[in-house]
Amino acid sequence: MAEHAAEHDSLMEKIADKIQGHDSSSSDSDDDKPSPVETVTNKIYRLFGREKPVHKVLGGGKPADVFLWRNKKISAGVLGGATAMWILFELLEYHLLTLVCHILILALAVLFLWSNASRFINKSPPQIPDVKIHEKHVVDVASALTYEINRGLAVLRDIASGRELKKFLGVIAGLWVMSIVGSWCNFLTLFYISFVLLHTVPVIYEKYEDKIDPFAEKALIEIKKQYAVFDEKVLRKVLSKIPKGALKDKKKE
Repeated sequence: MAEHAAEHDSLMEKIADKIQGHDSSSSDSDDDKPSPVETVTNKIYRLFGREKPVHKVLGGGKPADVFLWRNKKISAGVLGGATAMWILFELLEYHLLTLVCHILILALAVLFLWSNASRFINKSPPQIPDVKIHEKHVVDVASALTYEINRGLAVLRDIASGRELKKFLGVIAGLWVMSIVGSWCNFLTLFYISFVLLHTVPVIYEKYEDKIDPFAEKALIEIKKQYAVFDEKVLRKVLSKIPKGALKDKKKE
């Protein structure tokens, strides 16, 4: 009986070991598989197909902090300064050259009087900083600007050569919209509106991106459907009327 009980105990131990080994292997395989939350987050549509946070999309650093109101005092100061400048130039019809001259007159008068008065009241004269513009910074800005201008000119050249019909229609539509907006307001007001949008739209999107992205996905799907209809009814007919030899010559160029 004792031997039978021992054999029974050893048999039960083997069965328990097999069950534990199966559970551990199944748990390891479950760990290797992505969780349902991860798979859902990976499938979430993000506006413009972005994979980085909004802060990284805006370039990171201090400019992104200002646009996303990480420091509310600095962001409010920048937006308030831009608003003050717009009120001066647009509503009060102040001119830029007049404003610069008045600021320089006031600053030079204050510093001049302070420097002379400090001799009579036995106080130290004002410490005027030695402001210099480094050549390296100017060269960097000029090179970056030159690169962007050359890239824009190259895109315009490709569009004008008749190679990209879609780009041509997109640029024409964009310029037409800009011309309409330009007839409503001048360049300064348009710049101020763009500046305000840059300080409001990113922070609102970052706060409500989980609600905005699904709506943007639906809108993008609808736009693609409408473009497919337009492509089938208009663009293909236009391309079919263009001689194939002309298109080949343009592609060789």
